[in-house]
Amino acid sequence: MERARVVAVVVAAGSGARLGGDVPKALRTIGGRPVVAVAVDRALSSPAIDAVVVVSPSGSEDGVRELFAGSDAVIVVTGGSTRQRSVAAGLDAVGGHVEVVVVHDAARPFASPALFDAVVLAVDSGADAAVPVLPLVDTVKRVRDGTIVGTQPRDGLALAQTPQACRLHLLRDAIVKAEASDLDFTDDSGLMEWAGASVRAVDGEPGNVKITTASDLARADELSGVPRD
Repeated sequence: MERARVVAVVVAAGSGARLGGDVPKALRTIGGRPVVAVAVDRALSSPAIDAVVVVSPSGSEDGVRELFAGSDAVIVVTGGSTRQRSVAAGLDAVGGHVEVVVVHDAARPFASPALFDAVVLAVDSGADAAVPVLPLVDTVKRVRDGTIVGTQPRDGLALAQTPQACRLHLLRDAIVKAEASDLDFTDDSGLMEWAGASVRAVDGEPGNVKITTASDLARADELSGVPRD
């Protein structure tokens, strides 16, 4: 990783409690392969990505390392108690020579290599960070205790995805500031916004779905052999 300029941090430390069972989400299989292995392959297929740091669930590090044995482009570290701390653990493994880091959730294994390219290009073009987004197509309601209390205009609203690219030193600084303020972010672009960074939106991908529930996993298993765009 000594000559890497852009490194992807693939966050795979979640327990996947909503999936049920004792196996962490990232080690569940789709198309006969662990979710995290599919996600890492997509990242490494991008010409923009030089290396990958996989943030593993605590206690599963050996199993995750076995998945990438023989690859000098992948290293595995232990995740933290929150997503933000897991990202920080991944950044700790990234050398100071790296300019751009691309944080990606293993739970989105179908992100295309082109999407990794797009967020890196946005940062290379001058942004501090870049996030893929999809426009909202449904009306958004605000609900309180089962009662509709408002309707949110959807113009200008979008749904965020990963991978998200950031200038490494700015993301590191933002995490330190958030921890000092006792704040915990689940979205890196949101953290960068809070820290005052410029964040550019790029077009997301409808096929870049997130695995959260058992039905999501079953659907991903069905789609795993289908090329995604």
